[in-house]
Amino acid sequence: MTSLFQIIMFVLSIAQTIILVHIIMSWLINFGVLNLHQPLVSQIWQGLERLLEPIYGPVRRALPQMGGLDLAPLVVIFAIFVIRTIMINNAAAFF
Repeated sequence: MTSLFQIIMFVLSIAQTIILVHIIMSWLINFGVLNLHQPLVSQIWQGLERLLEPIYGPVRRALPQMGGLDLAPLVVIFAIFVIRTIMINNAAAFF
């Protein structure tokens, strides 16, 4: 059971890191530091979009329209934090 707990925690950490990379990359693109016309930047951006859209989509539909502000990444990171906290606090019950 310990190894399953560690694997789930690792997967949640990876998901959180990918979301943070996506957020930072979107800022860099919007501020003109990165250019989507560069092939490597474009491929990374499209890969992150394809990877995260199945997660962001349902969250975006549940949230009210905020104009140009996308709160889906924030909600998903908060959900990951909640899941990790619940798992850590209840880990003693499983072991």
